Amino acid sequence: MRIERPATGGGVGRADDGRVTFVRHSLPGELVRVAITETTSKFYRGDAIDVLEASPERVTAPCPFAGPGGCGGCDLQHASADAQRAWKTSLVEEHLRRIAGIERDITVIAPPMVEASRTRLRCAVDEDGELSLRVVRSHELVPIDSCWISSREFDEAFAHPWRGTEEVELRAIGTGEPFAVARRDGERGTTFEVRSLSGLALDPATHSRVSVGGHVYRVGPMSFWQSHRDAPQLLLDAVVELADVASGDDVTDLFSGVGLFSVPLAKRVGPSGRVTAVESSPYAVRDARENATGLSHLKVREWLVTPRSVNDTVREGTIVVLDPPRQGLAKGAADAIARRHPRRVVYVSCDAATFARDLKVFLGHGFVLSDLRVFDLFPMTEHVELVALLDSPA
Repeated sequence: MRIERPATGGGVGRADDGRVTFVRHSLPGELVRVAITETTSKFYRGDAIDVLEASPERVTAPCPFAGPGGCGGCDLQHASADAQRAWKTSLVEEHLRRIAGIERDITVIAPPMVEASRTRLRCAVDEDGELSLRVVRSHELVPIDSCWISSREFDEAFAHPWRGTEEVELRAIGTGEPFAVARRDGERGTTFEVRSLSGLALDPATHSRVSVGGHVYRVGPMSFWQSHRDAPQLLLDAVVELADVASGDDVTDLFSGVGLFSVPLAKRVGPSGRVTAVESSPYAVRDARENATGLSHLKVREWLVTPRSVNDTVREGTIVVLDPPRQGLAKGAADAIARRHPRRVVYVSCDAATFARDLKVFLGHGFVLSDLRVFDLFPMTEHVELVALLDSPA
């Protein structure tokens, strides 16, 4: 097949019967031999197993586990840095055009650190107790003894067996010793254990402490934290700039996590202002309340983000910050936010497609996309992080 363009899930080619085929491990312009891995009524999926005419942007993958039949974590290890940014640019612009109905040129901002940039790595465990990653769109496991894109501190974990556990998340966040969170599925249900990287049991109260923007955050073992080492500071800087809060402002931080955004925003609005943080994870809520110590005008609520919780926390003139998971906002939530007439909305997203879907709702209420920043915080993959400023209609 001749690869025509990038798309979510691989380069686009055409099979002999004319059916669209999404080909992993390919690049636009290449002629490749494809092994079909999945067939549907509308399209095929496949792997480029032989490159007959290579793109000048093709490079040798730095990780030995990348490639057809290998680890599914990295989509683009075979692409140069320029080609990766071009791929991501194309996908974001396509989603904005196709889903949100807007034409916009974007620039992908890439931090300098790629190798060893991940501070969290979730691994499955095979029957021999080896840490493994999955083949893409499969339950098949690939045992690994290193991860090129992850912290070198994790190397110790790969040298020890993890029998009796189903999944292990390795964490090297901030300062202090890295550790692991091991998941065990038993007759009495699922349990999580905090362990050293060599598998020894640790105090369940073990947590990470990381300094971002002059504030030291507590991050418990079950709380979410951005995986790229530079992501928290880059995203915080963008959110603070775009939110543009001042003393006395009213702010609502939805999907607030451990308070990465709400704590510095509370410092900026001061005691005369108000910040309401809404988070559904009880673990993150506990961390956020500790991180908010001394900020009495920052209230952390353990709620799901639904139209009802939006109506309880967003008022006319509120500045809204939201950072939902990959699936974006729940049905009706974007409409509920828009109907409350916030002054502006700063939307942080790790999925361009669901962001474009929610953006279309805000645009329908008259909001204006005033700024959009796209960060390459998932290097070697097709994923990006977006930070958008949506201004209220005049």
